[in-house]
Order: sequence, then C-alpha cells, then structure tokens
Amino acid sequence: MSKPKILVTGAAGFIGFHLANSLLELGNEVIGLDNLNDYYEVTLKKSRLDILLKKTAFKFEQVDLADRQEMARVFNNCRPQLVINLAAQAGVRYSLTNPYVYVESNVTGFLNVLEGCKDQQVAHLVYASSSSVYGANSKTPFAVSDPADHPVSLYAATKKANELMAYTYSHLYQLPATGLRFFTVYGPWGRPDMAYFKFTRNILAGKPIEVYNYGKHRRDFTYIDDIVDGIIKVLYYIPRVNQPPASESPPYRLYNIGHNQPVELLRFIEILENCLGKKAELQFLPSQPGDVPETYADIGDLIRDVGFQPKTSLEEGLPKFVAWYQDFY
Repeated sequence: MSKPKILVTGAAGFIGFHLANSLLELGNEVIGLDNLNDYYEVTLKKSRLDILLKKTAFKFEQVDLADRQEMARVFNNCRPQLVINLAAQAGVRYSLTNPYVYVESNVTGFLNVLEGCKDQQVAHLVYASSSSVYGANSKTPFAVSDPADHPVSLYAATKKANELMAYTYSHLYQLPATGLRFFTVYGPWGRPDMAYFKFTRNILAGKPIEVYNYGKHRRDFTYIDDIVDGIIKVLYYIPRVNQPPASESPPYRLYNIGHNQPVELLRFIEILENCLGKKAELQFLPSQPGDVPETYADIGDLIRDVGFQPKTSLEEGLPKFVAWYQDFY
C-alpha cells in the first residue's frame, strides 16, 4: 500500500494533530475530521489546524462523529484506505456531570466510524482506547489479558464499549481493527484539561495547584512523539483477514501504548518545577470519583509485534512542553 489515503478523526485534537502532521511529512494524503467543540479553548484547536492546512496533501472536514448522514458523506466522498479514530469526548471528571455527550461522541460516533469502514472496505481501522478501562486494577503492570470489566467512570465505560464494538465488526465483517489503550499522553500542543497543563498555568501565575490523592497517584506518562511513532507502526501492521473467515480469530488486535515507567505525581511536579524555575504551592486533596491510583502499561506485545520502544523520559519531554507553552501563551 503505497501512500494510502488516510482519514484521521480528531485531527484538531492533541494526538490527532501530531499524528496527521507526521503522516503528511511521510508523504501521505490525509483527510482530517473534527467538530471543533468547545470542551476546551477552540483557539488552540484552530492554531493546530492552521499548521496542517498549510500542507497541500491535507483536507479538512468539520463534522461531528455523531452525525450519521455527514459521516456517511465523508466516507463516500473521501474513500479512505486507512482510518485512525482519535475523536472522542475526553476527560474522566467531565463525564460525571455531562454523561450524554460521552455516549453521543464515543459510542454513537464510533458506530458511525465502524459503519463507514465496513461500507468502504477500509484496509485497517486503528482506534483510541484508554488505560482507564482497567479501572482500579491492583495488579501491575496492566496487561491486555487482564480483566477490564469494572470501569470506574463513564468515560472508561465508553472506551471499553469501543473495544467490544470494534471486535464485533471485525468478527462479522472481517474488518481489520486495532485498538490502542493510551497511557497519560503529554507534550507540546497538549490538552488544557490535563493536569500537567493546569499545573504549568497555575505555577506560572503564582496560584496553588490541586494535587489529588495527596500526591500519591502514579501515572505512566508517555511523550507525544513516542505515541505517534507507535500509532504509525501499528497502522501498517494490519491484522490478517482469514480466508475463509474463521469466527474464532477475527482480524482484531488490542495493545497498551505507554512508557512502561510510572512516576509518582509529586516527582512529576518536582521535574515541572525545575523546568519552570519556580516552586509550586501544593493544595493536597483526596481522590476524586473516577480516579485510579496508578497506571502502568505492559507494552511487551507492542514491542514484540511492531518494535515499539518509547525513548523520551520525563526529564526530556517536560522541558519541551514548557518551552512550547511559554512560546505559545
């Protein structure tokens, strides 16, 4: 498959922007789709989009995933060969107060993506899941083979639903599909609702930062460049379609994608303080509903199958984010 046409949903989002940019640099034709909703500042999304729109091989469609007719139109007109679904309503805590938008975007919207992939006989669908599907599992590191049946937020439940839906379409229609369970992605052009973004803003403004679970959280922070490298490697590692179809083994895979090195939140804050040259005022709080104490990715399968190897430590990645933040804002 030489220079395929690739549809990237959520192209104005954090991961989608970086991925689309890398795919364009590799010489691909990319159709970016995003609804540009106001969950966080639209100006940031438009700034990302402005960079992509300067490239002639990039085409943009402002469409909501949940709009069935518009999604059918996009698939029929664009006829992508590969699809990467990164569009979703993100955020654990937001799902506690705005549940309907999660089902509309993450479940109904994902169904429209699956239908488009089925109808256009897409060669490979890669879609975003989340480490949140593991809930409060105490066994670490989290392995794909571990139970993931007890989500502690609606956001996590919708991501688990995506995995089940994709498996069903892979089984019924032999749609090659790969799910990626992302672990705490950070870096330049990141999401303002993420803790590291809020921490940076408040530290620079001399405001206290809210540290949940009294700073005892551990997170498998993964730098954006490593994530993009992993997605692209997976994109071209297409699950085999069985001939004739074998119901017991559909062309479906599921991977963790993380750094495989969890860091305690207080250590993360210490590194951030060093980058900013300024101490944080810490406001310690208990855990919030939907929070999990630790995330830790077992990435052995991804290393074995596609040679994925995260390279960027927090000590390398956080300064890059801070440099971008201070320049952009």
